[in-house]
Amino acid sequence: MRYDLNLLPVFLALMEERNVTRAAERLGITQPALSNALARLRTMLRDPLFVRARYGMQPTPQAEALAPVIAAALAQLDDVVLGQQDFDPAKAEQLVTLAPNSYVEFVLVPALAARLRERAPGMRLRLTPYGADLAETGVATGTTAMALGRFVDPPDNLVVQRLMDDGLACVLRADHPLVGGRLTKKQYESLKHVNVLPPGRLRAGLFQALERQGLRREVAVSVTHFLAIPEMVAVTDYCATLPRQICRRLAGDPRLKVLPTPVDLGRFPVEMAWHVRHRHDPAHRWLRALVAEVAAELAAHEAPAG
Repeated sequence: MRYDLNLLPVFLALMEERNVTRAAERLGITQPALSNALARLRTMLRDPLFVRARYGMQPTPQAEALAPVIAAALAQLDDVVLGQQDFDPAKAEQLVTLAPNSYVEFVLVPALAARLRERAPGMRLRLTPYGADLAETGVATGTTAMALGRFVDPPDNLVVQRLMDDGLACVLRADHPLVGGRLTKKQYESLKHVNVLPPGRLRAGLFQALERQGLRREVAVSVTHFLAIPEMVAVTDYCATLPRQICRRLAGDPRLKVLPTPVDLGRFPVEMAWHVRHRHDPAHRWLRALVAEVAAELAAHEAPAG
């Protein structure tokens, strides 16, 4: 029996998307073409493979059993084929989709865009929302090149690399009537605070750090993005507890001052995650190295708070 290897990516796309329309868009083919390929797959593998369910296509037990075998086989083929290809960033013409959390978008992406302009001017960046659910970013299916943030219990098909660590500091208005050049624990707990509620683990990490140190905080205002902080703090007596890399950028604002936290709140990791299928792709490897390079430079220039 002859096997059509072109059908195997169709199987994996359906397995990961669980939706005919999305799988067709991912593969760059029409929905009828995908339906035709699915019919041929069912004949070749002698199983229905996917059945319609309330929320999309449900894989059969046979499909569940075949998925890791087919994924591993295609990954090996990618290793062989892509390993023979060269990548010249100066000549590359492609769109790269990244899913950074709000911290990474503010801190790292501008420097990454500048570096791409110098070394790969034909590569374009598209940012997609990180969201509260990693599955929404597209990184778990490989349609998004990489996600950037913090990952706890990532799925098995993602590779996670630590890029750098960051700590926390406090931002207040420069002429704060109650706080001078040092912020004590008593002052911290007596102040009202601005809280940033980005989605994901960065938020949880700060709450946990405060709880570990027994530090109380009365939140007066919660905002959704770091960019809201300077204007909020500059016109109030509020305090904001933020990553030091964010504080580094706000320190140049004459209306603000950056002070160390009254107790050590520890550090948090900044990570990069990508689908295993991109592991040996020359363009993807080059991009990962560039992201790591930018992150290392940021970490090396982390300014002390205060």
